Amino acid sequence: MITENKHQIKVWDGFVRFFHWALVGSIALLYFSGEEGWMSVHFVAGFSVLTLVLTRLIWGVIGSDTAKLSRLFHGPKAVWQSITTPSESIGHNPAGSYMVLLFLALILAQATSGLMTTDDILTEGPLVAVVDSSWVELASRLHRLIFDGLLIAIALHISAIVIYRLRGKHLVKAMVSGTMQASTQTVPQIKSGWIAFIIWLVLQVAIFSTWGLESFKSLFN
Repeated sequence: MITENKHQIKVWDGFVRFFHWALVGSIALLYFSGEEGWMSVHFVAGFSVLTLVLTRLIWGVIGSDTAKLSRLFHGPKAVWQSITTPSESIGHNPAGSYMVLLFLALILAQATSGLMTTDDILTEGPLVAVVDSSWVELASRLHRLIFDGLLIAIALHISAIVIYRLRGKHLVKAMVSGTMQASTQTVPQIKSGWIAFIIWLVLQVAIFSTWGLESFKSLFN
């Protein structure tokens, strides 16, 4: 009987892990602040999500192998096989890759529409004053609909995590530690996450100084 030798390999860099968990917290904060009418908190969280996603897209071009956006695109056959015939994957498998692309698209659309959204009473996004009213109306409607779609995607994501856990794959553990047990001898190139953190901080300063100072200051008033 042949025993498969497995060893610990680094699969996720520090920024990808930070991005994942910061996004989880930020989306939860966006939901509760929106429901409770804490609009200053909602705007601050929204700007933070925007900087996270923009940094993730940049890191998807220049970052670690497992963070590359190019690794997220697969044919339907590969996606189906990853669902029906589970196998070892370093990073996201084809089905998981489609979920990542869906999340990035939904969150980017949600953040962008939020910039042009108004409640016609007290609060409005920073681009409301500079775009046509028809765009504001469309963005305000989409901002509500997209979040409903995002909640459905989150439910599917959690269900997939549970299913993979029952199959013996510890996806959450890998996203916390950054490592996994693998039999492959091909180790992905993992770059320093500090590069991405610097990009993220620059974007944070740029976006908050342009659009978010008033919302941020109001948190302390």
